[in-house]
Amino acid sequence: MIRNSTDSYGLVSKLLHALIAFSIIGLISLGWWMVGLSYYDAWYHTGLELHRAIGICVLLLASVFVIWKVISPSPGLQKSLKPMEKVGAKVVHIILLLSMFVVPLTGYAISTSSGSDFTFFGLFDIPALTAISDATRDLAISLHYYIAYGLIAVILLHAGAAFKHQFIDKKGTLKRMF
Repeated sequence: MIRNSTDSYGLVSKLLHALIAFSIIGLISLGWWMVGLSYYDAWYHTGLELHRAIGICVLLLASVFVIWKVISPSPGLQKSLKPMEKVGAKVVHIILLLSMFVVPLTGYAISTSSGSDFTFFGLFDIPALTAISDATRDLAISLHYYIAYGLIAVILLHAGAAFKHQFIDKKGTLKRMF
């Protein structure tokens, strides 16, 4: 089934979830690795170009994800969840959704802060809308860095909750997504 049903996710949601999840995990890993590189390291510029391009992909996929959620709403939370688990699930989903936009947009602001374009996998350039002040760039750097690393904890919480509900509570949570 392509669309979501009342109790499970459809093929489009599953595919978007997997693409976005693997891209974000890859971006965090690549970003973590890049922080240790010097400007003169052979991989510094290649890693940065790859990081930027994949970040744009996440932003585009997140946009498609939101549109798809309007077209085909997600199934409701499992009725067997405790009230605090339902609140936690909603908060985590909101954080994940916001992060899929805030982190790439701050990355875009950093990458184009001087008013220069950057390449998308060497295929075409992503244009800069405008140059930004040093203070705004510094804020974007801080937000990008701290939200991305904070996202690690949220991802672990999200995955951990899914595994707990699947394997400890025996609620079949993962069946809905896979």
